[in-house]
Amino acid sequence: MQVNGKDYHTIWVKETDTETIQIIDQRFLPFEFKIVDLKTPENIYTAIKEMWLRGAPLIGVAAAYGMYLGLLQIRSENEFENKIENLAAYLKSSRPTAVNLRFAIDLILQQIKNERSIDKKIKIAFDTANQLKEKEIENCRKIGEFGLPLIEEISKTKKGDVVNILTHCNAGWLACVDYGTATAPIYLAHQKGIKIHVWVDETRPRNQGARLTAFELEQEGILHTVIADNTGGLLMQKGLVDMVIVGSDRTSANGDVANKIGTYLKALAAYDNKIPFYVALPLSTIDWDINDGVKEIPIEQRDEDEVKYVEGWDGSKITKVRIMPENSPVANYGFDITPAKYVTALITEKGICRANKEDLGKLRSI
Repeated sequence: MQVNGKDYHTIWVKETDTETIQIIDQRFLPFEFKIVDLKTPENIYTAIKEMWLRGAPLIGVAAAYGMYLGLLQIRSENEFENKIENLAAYLKSSRPTAVNLRFAIDLILQQIKNERSIDKKIKIAFDTANQLKEKEIENCRKIGEFGLPLIEEISKTKKGDVVNILTHCNAGWLACVDYGTATAPIYLAHQKGIKIHVWVDETRPRNQGARLTAFELEQEGILHTVIADNTGGLLMQKGLVDMVIVGSDRTSANGDVANKIGTYLKALAAYDNKIPFYVALPLSTIDWDINDGVKEIPIEQRDEDEVKYVEGWDGSKITKVRIMPENSPVANYGFDITPAKYVTALITEKGICRANKEDLGKLRSI
């Protein structure tokens, strides 16, 4: 997608140095556009944990490159097994909710396990990470293609009038590598000339909607409006939302969806107002080992300062200000779980299905 008229991915291998991974540092958007070099697995760990990059598909690709960078540091076959296990566990600990992280790391481990030469292991890891990146781009493009007819149908019903879509957090290209998940159908609809307007939840406490989704949509020239997180229900009651599309950080085998905190409330409001609520996700985001997401998906609790302080642009730099009593306690849950019964359908790279174990199993076998 584009930034200031130039095409970018969110992560790539530095053109002049294959041992350096570069990312768009999302901490500074939309105020400053910065590219950061990552040279070690520790750099990757920090970038994931501290949300220099975020979003389940992007986290997975970054973790794969983290395994590659870690392998570059292992030079003795005698110490390989112990170090590679520690490296995998270390990277997995950076963000516990997003299953793509585990998927990508396990994929690297699987690909290198039968190779004895460390140099060949390094090459395999590098090639696998690059292939995973390309696969995530293709997955998002296909999600867009399968989701597009849902928007087209609403547009047709409204006789070409504007389709109002509400989204929560950032499930756009900045959360992936390109296209995004929830935004992929939106981008493709916009490219086809369908009239689109997006309601963008600000998404406290880190404001990924206001800072990232709005930035993306503005760069692509898509009509949008940023709203406070608790506005969505009112808009639905007033008939100002035609559909909701969100992403997922982990979805259980029975169709329960873990996504940014506040998603569950949007699903409840959509259900009450008979508005379709879609979740767009690659199948790599499905945790096939969990059959009850509400009970089993781990919920990350993040630093209390994310709630205590808010970041903004003071005209010359990004600054933080405290917005609450200094000694009041804070609970900062990063995600919530939307039960499958409130999900109209899942939009995946293999097609659209109902949020249940049987239909997901059918897609998995394709």
